[in-house]
Amino acid sequence: MERPSTSPCETLAERYQALLEVAESISRHRDLRELCRDLAQRLPRVVQVNFVSLSLHDPARNIMRLHTIQANVPADLIGGHEQPVEDTPSGVVWQTQQPILVPEVKEERRWPGVLERMKEDGVRSFCVVPLTTAVRRLGAIGFSSLQNQAYGEADLEFLGQVGKQLGVAVDNVLHQQDLAHDRDRLRMLLEVSESIASYGDLEQLFQDLAQRLPKIVPFDYINAVLHDESLNVMRLWLLVTAEPSTISPGLELPVDESPGGLVWKTQESLTVNDVAQERRFPKLMALLRDNGVASFCVVPLTTAQRKLGAMGFGSLHPKTYDEAEIDFMRQVAKQIAVAVDNALNSKAALAYQRQLALERDRQRLLLEVNNAVVSHLELRELLKAISTCLRRVMPHDLAGFALYDPGTGQLLTHALDFPRNQDFIEAGVAIPLEGTPEGRAFTSRQAVRIKHLSLSEFPAEIIKRAELEGLKSGCAVPLISHGRVLGTLSVVSLRDDAFSTDDAELLTQIGAQVAIAVENGLAYREIADLKDKLGKEKLYLEDEIRTEYNFEEIIGESTALKKVLKQVEVVAPTDSTVLILGETGTGKELLARAIHNLSGRRERTFVKMNCAAIPTGLLESELFGHEKGAFTGAIATKIGRFELAHQGTIFLDEVGEIPLDLQVKLLRVLQEQEFERLGSTRTIRVNVRVVAATNRDLSRMVEEGAFRNDLYYRLNVFPLTVPPLRDRIGDIPPLVRHFAQKFALRMGKGIETIPSEAIRALEAYPWPGNVRELENFIERAVILSQGSVLHVSLAELRPRGGGKVQPAATLEAAEREHILRILRETGWVIGGASGAATRLGMKRTTLQSKMQKLGIARPS
Repeated sequence: MERPSTSPCETLAERYQALLEVAESISRHRDLRELCRDLAQRLPRVVQVNFVSLSLHDPARNIMRLHTIQANVPADLIGGHEQPVEDTPSGVVWQTQQPILVPEVKEERRWPGVLERMKEDGVRSFCVVPLTTAVRRLGAIGFSSLQNQAYGEADLEFLGQVGKQLGVAVDNVLHQQDLAHDRDRLRMLLEVSESIASYGDLEQLFQDLAQRLPKIVPFDYINAVLHDESLNVMRLWLLVTAEPSTISPGLELPVDESPGGLVWKTQESLTVNDVAQERRFPKLMALLRDNGVASFCVVPLTTAQRKLGAMGFGSLHPKTYDEAEIDFMRQVAKQIAVAVDNALNSKAALAYQRQLALERDRQRLLLEVNNAVVSHLELRELLKAISTCLRRVMPHDLAGFALYDPGTGQLLTHALDFPRNQDFIEAGVAIPLEGTPEGRAFTSRQAVRIKHLSLSEFPAEIIKRAELEGLKSGCAVPLISHGRVLGTLSVVSLRDDAFSTDDAELLTQIGAQVAIAVENGLAYREIADLKDKLGKEKLYLEDEIRTEYNFEEIIGESTALKKVLKQVEVVAPTDSTVLILGETGTGKELLARAIHNLSGRRERTFVKMNCAAIPTGLLESELFGHEKGAFTGAIATKIGRFELAHQGTIFLDEVGEIPLDLQVKLLRVLQEQEFERLGSTRTIRVNVRVVAATNRDLSRMVEEGAFRNDLYYRLNVFPLTVPPLRDRIGDIPPLVRHFAQKFALRMGKGIETIPSEAIRALEAYPWPGNVRELENFIERAVILSQGSVLHVSLAELRPRGGGKVQPAATLEAAEREHILRILRETGWVIGGASGAATRLGMKRTTLQSKMQKLGIARPS
């Protein structure tokens, strides 16, 4: 379905609004599928989108994987497709970083596999934009439509902006997943530490590990191979398998013929992804193949004192162990090595237990830091949380973040935790890259440990201030994420040589986690800044629209009209009831809408109701609603107009047509803001502003007893009288031009000239039907115009028989005479496209009311 034509400002405002909603959606959703489903529902308001698909690049396998596809139309959606990069449009976009636009799928010959699936879902056109952040290329996002040629260059540019925002969100979600994986691994390491502490028997320990560890790194067996110095062989010490094995503990192999021997010698991990293809270690490979082992990995089993051997784990299926899994098992092996060493050397057991406790504390610290990273986006709060955790394992007196500022080429202090003197360094103080430990850590990408602070080594001014505060040693590590150095994390002490090499290594691990938090914080700040920017631009555009289309479509510069508009500006911000008086066709509804749009209720509903257009018997139900069974035909509960207008504005047009028996209930709503539905005893309270309008003389109706005087006074709080068109003749030329352009554009005609004779004739005509009659007259003139000149039928503007229009004795007589003339010309046909009501620019019910009032009846 095509969207309605709007002005460029409105379209741009809608798209800025859509981008703002996308930013809000990103901040609300943590699940990418839910986020894409939300986009599939939001975007069709501004661009033709039926399907939103998110494809991510897998760097390990160099493939594109369809992460999720969501739709706003019925479709059989299946994600998870994997294809080579060059076989998908998303892969090409990921490679080239250029968007792809396919206006007609049936004409496209590339990517046959992808296009076939699209055709099955009814897709006829699509475009794909990059999903990229400042840090890395993630993949691509596709937008598909069931329509041909659904996207143009403007749409592509808009969707590219959506892709940029979504790229930050996807990167953030991936970071969160990485953090979750890190947290799981750290928790598992903590469990390993606790298991080691609780099991005195190492075989029971390995049995327990064989149950726990596959949650993180899948394997079917785990073993420990130790080096026998006396024989210089590697001996299988422990083996735990999921299936029975012909390999038993005690198996010995020469160091050079054992994978564990190679790892013991080199202290490097060894991975064999396919045992069937491995040509080294022939004796062991034969045994492994006989037992169905397809892949394995071996990591060093080493303590700070000595190299013990190796720990192996393997699978019955071919598998590629990634670096994260291997690193995790190395961490596990470090802890197990301590337990093994304890068992092998009982004399050193106490020392090793202390090391184990320290390792456990450090793993717990890393888990606490991970939790702090997840729960704190504000970097100052994050630093306080980390510093508190860190003091238990690594005592220090000062901790601080410094982030790199590309504009100045220096580090800037961002957060500081120094309980002794919180004013020591303010946020934003520059730290030079030369002459500071932080600068050296940043440029070298390595931890910098300072045993004794020396001004000769670090002569920067900020180091002099540190020395005056009594700070003597410290450690600074770089914050690196995705290969980019973001800043530094530092701890400083009032003691000399307060930090060991192990402390530097631990701080480096913490820095790696903090770097993710810093990147997330910067990403969230970017989203917040973009959101604020979009919000300001939206307000600016809305202000432009309001300026350009002030009071919507009220056209005119006459003094009488300006006076009314000034009154609208005065009364609109209040919640007072407004009564708009004026002849039919003068634009009373436009003024009512203007009052609503300029009020504090503009974000709420504007409900209009023509009281003359609804039969008297149904009017109460329309206004106040009814319950099921309240009367014959009430088959369901109906909400009335006043309920719909809660917190907003209700516009009661032709309020003079409300019957007397219903005026009492309307008066109660105006005074008490409460009512009951038909057939209900439950009182409903509302907060509604009432704007009423009529073309009748309510004061005379009050005198005649046709309208309640108390209701009249309640409505007549702020009366606005809309001048008839004959009293604002100067507004006729701009109105004529406006209507001519409006209908010419709608009909595809090029009206460029309006004859001055026609303008004079239009100004001389009394226009009893006011602006609505003029609008209908100009529409008819545009229809009859064949060229660029507006064809105005001057005959319709003169009395029958020629001559000048004779002034009537009264306005009422002139109106009666004009209505009679039009009725005769239309053969007394009132309704329809060519009826008298249309000619006069009135509603059919309004004309019938006027005829009754003026005593006009069809001759027999």
